Amino acid sequence: MKKQLKRLLSCLALCALLAGSLAAPAAAAGFADVPANHWAAESIQRCAKLGFFQGQSASRFGLGQKMTRSAFTVVLCRFFGWETIAPTKAVYQDVPTDAWYAGAVKAAYNHGALTDQRECFRPNDPITREELAVMLVRAMGYGPIAGLAQDLPMPFRDVTTNTGYITMAYDLGLVSGTAADTFSPERAATREQVAVILMRLYDKLHKTGPGRIAVASAPGDFTGLEAVAVPAGRLLIAGGKPMVNTTMDETVTDSVLEAARQAGAKKLLYLTGGPTALNGTAAGTAAAAAEKVSAGGYDGVLLEVPKLSTRKSGAMTDLVKALDAALGDKLLYVMAEAPTRVGATYGYEYEALAAAADRLVLRIAPYETFSDGFPTAPVDPLEEIYYALGSLCDSIDSEKLALMVTTGFSAWSGQRPYALTPEEYQNLLADPKTGTHYSDRYACAYLTGTVGSKEVVVWYLDRQAAAARLQMVRAFGVGQLCLDNWASTSQDLLSGLC
Repeated sequence: MKKQLKRLLSCLALCALLAGSLAAPAAAAGFADVPANHWAAESIQRCAKLGFFQGQSASRFGLGQKMTRSAFTVVLCRFFGWETIAPTKAVYQDVPTDAWYAGAVKAAYNHGALTDQRECFRPNDPITREELAVMLVRAMGYGPIAGLAQDLPMPFRDVTTNTGYITMAYDLGLVSGTAADTFSPERAATREQVAVILMRLYDKLHKTGPGRIAVASAPGDFTGLEAVAVPAGRLLIAGGKPMVNTTMDETVTDSVLEAARQAGAKKLLYLTGGPTALNGTAAGTAAAAAEKVSAGGYDGVLLEVPKLSTRKSGAMTDLVKALDAALGDKLLYVMAEAPTRVGATYGYEYEALAAAADRLVLRIAPYETFSDGFPTAPVDPLEEIYYALGSLCDSIDSEKLALMVTTGFSAWSGQRPYALTPEEYQNLLADPKTGTHYSDRYACAYLTGTVGSKEVVVWYLDRQAAAARLQMVRAFGVGQLCLDNWASTSQDLLSGLC
């Protein structure tokens, strides 16, 4: 219902803009045919300034004109910065190697925005709204996810093909409907519509942030972090009385807090607890936690009660609300396991928790499956990140969300987990005999190698995987990334998250 209302309001606003543009005599973006108050004027001006595409002449943009498939492919290459080189062999039968757009078609094909499912490209045909959505989603590297997204609810009744791609493009805020429940997939996209869509994506991908916080159990250089969460407390109910046990050496805790202070980062007490921590009164448990925060000189709390059952959902929400009141002006972050595509359910009342907390931190459930004996255990699978954010961002302000990023690894020998040490992991990465690979399906790296006499498979996030997650959270407008262990992060991973 909320999505339908948002679509209807968007359509009404667009109609108002279109109606208002008829009376505007002034030109915009240097084009005589673009009124200054036209609904796409700003996007047209920015597209021209950024060099993505120009007017049909020096004085006319070609407002209302359809964009061809060849022209859009050239624009797409400019937008993503793909190098275009004249091909020596044609990708499609109807694209001569000396055509002005041939290099762009080849580049788009190489980057996955186009496929060879058909022999002809149809360069002079207008690009349809459906084709535009498919190419954009594929260009972002989300082709594998779109194949899975076709099983999700389709917001438009007139879409019967490429449903996953259009659902993704809609969820990411790149396209909207032509009415409350229609998309008009076969309608040709005009030049100004392409300009608006490109600027939507440009603003998402070039927005400053998201911010970064980290869990840290040892001192380090925390420069650039907004907050550091120190895992130094555990909530318990003993004899019916709530209490917070100290779980770290105080000397180490003090050194971490001092390093955070020097970096200008907020200091959070990472407070965990099992389901029994919710057995006491919300007010009493919140008071015990707030007292620990005050005594330790913290700026707030990161609270986690994992694997919550639906039976405890109300108690968790009550505790968060009580803790929000008890902390006053101090920060309150709440960790929750994200909703999953595979059907796992948790007892978190996400909307209520996000309303009470400063941030709702989402932890993505891992996969543990096997294919012909090979362990498939990607870390923070990108398809699950998309599902979680797509499920929640319609009802929760995405700025209040944070995504937990796993800095460790998932190691297996045969079909059993393997206790790989950090030193062994680094040795495998440095060993030239190690086979390193990247799964486009999960946007996750993995390696195969030998530790002693054991053949191991290790899934982990590298720079490419981190960059894929950064792009996803930027597309959804998520406010922060939370690294689960600052001490073990690799420089490649950090570089990909910047």
